[in-house]
Amino acid sequence: MHLLLKNIRQLWLTETENRLLYKGKEMSEVPFIENAFLYIKDGHFADFGTMDTLTNFPEDTEVIDASGQLVLPAWCDSHTHIVFAASREEEFLYRLQGMTYEEIAEKGGGILNSARKLQTTSENDLFASAWQRLQNVMAMGTGAIEIKSGYGLSVAAELKMLRVIQRLKEKAPIPIKATFLGAHAVPMEYKTRRNEYINLIINEMLPQIASESLADYCDVFCDKGFFTPDETETILEAAWKYGLKPKIHANELAVSGGVQTGVKMNAVSVDHLECITQTEIDCLLASETMPTVLPGTSFFLNIAYSPARKMIENGLPVCIATDYNPGSTPSGNMAFTVALACTQQKLLPQEALAAATLNGAAAMEIAENYGSISIGKVANFILTKKIPSLAYMPYAYGENHIDKVFFSGKLFTKEK
Repeated sequence: MHLLLKNIRQLWLTETENRLLYKGKEMSEVPFIENAFLYIKDGHFADFGTMDTLTNFPEDTEVIDASGQLVLPAWCDSHTHIVFAASREEEFLYRLQGMTYEEIAEKGGGILNSARKLQTTSENDLFASAWQRLQNVMAMGTGAIEIKSGYGLSVAAELKMLRVIQRLKEKAPIPIKATFLGAHAVPMEYKTRRNEYINLIINEMLPQIASESLADYCDVFCDKGFFTPDETETILEAAWKYGLKPKIHANELAVSGGVQTGVKMNAVSVDHLECITQTEIDCLLASETMPTVLPGTSFFLNIAYSPARKMIENGLPVCIATDYNPGSTPSGNMAFTVALACTQQKLLPQEALAAATLNGAAAMEIAENYGSISIGKVANFILTKKIPSLAYMPYAYGENHIDKVFFSGKLFTKEK
């Protein structure tokens, strides 16, 4: 199969060195080509350049005239919770009336609310609703995604969630990473026996997950009111024995020690980071752990935004993800997440693009094949509507700027 896009107004993130991430000042210097062409062969990027360098191509090539349009690599969303049983708009009303996230959790809301609903929902129903959400975000340009468990909080329910994610992996035209998040919260019945729940994770959940190859990563919510750094380390040490690399929910609610624990445990990423100091930034600078920020969470919960601008100025890479979930971020719209990173965290549009594509791929360890327009990489990309520039996307944040989305060089259409 051959596909040629010609007369592209701007072709973004065109990599010739096939780098695996951007950090610091590099994030503002991502390459792009004006008046460009892009050639796709057998589902992979095969050639690109300026229109005046376009040579002959096979007669059976499908040609798209992209005059006035932009082409971007598809979004790589490295932090989501899209497998859930029901929405939680009642908690949205509680927050509007002044209750905090922690207060709602103490009442049995939040994560525990989702867990109760999920435990009584069938695997088939969970799959059907998650497949619809996944199709929705793919239609909005997401071309790679990570999905966490964590709304089960029992052996049977966590396995059920991970099996749903496995089914999504088998059906979706995009790569999916599965993350085991049994340590998302302590179930109510274990409130006074939290060590027993940690032992359940280590001695029952992890062995079964590993035996069925249901997860790529293991995550822990290391934060105030959830799991301590010592507990986090204990769980992640056990996960490492089963080949599950760490990812950590860190420093959303407090300076919790989650960043330091993540670096110590060689975590692939530490995510949230709304509450960090220079100490955490310096710790990350001495590591290969990817700092991932979730501006949609700050927007919806009306809490502080992670200091992404400061991280970049200190030389760190930064990844942007949605945190799509029913409680704190009920949206998987990466374009809006990028706009928030620009307006609220002061990232330049090109920095936000790098954070939401190649750095997102790095946070899922798939940057060798996804996240940029690079010869040989899988052709997952977005064709925008006719717009004047990349900056116009976060500027006109309320509009849908996507014309078409392609995965492995094929036009994506949602199932009816």
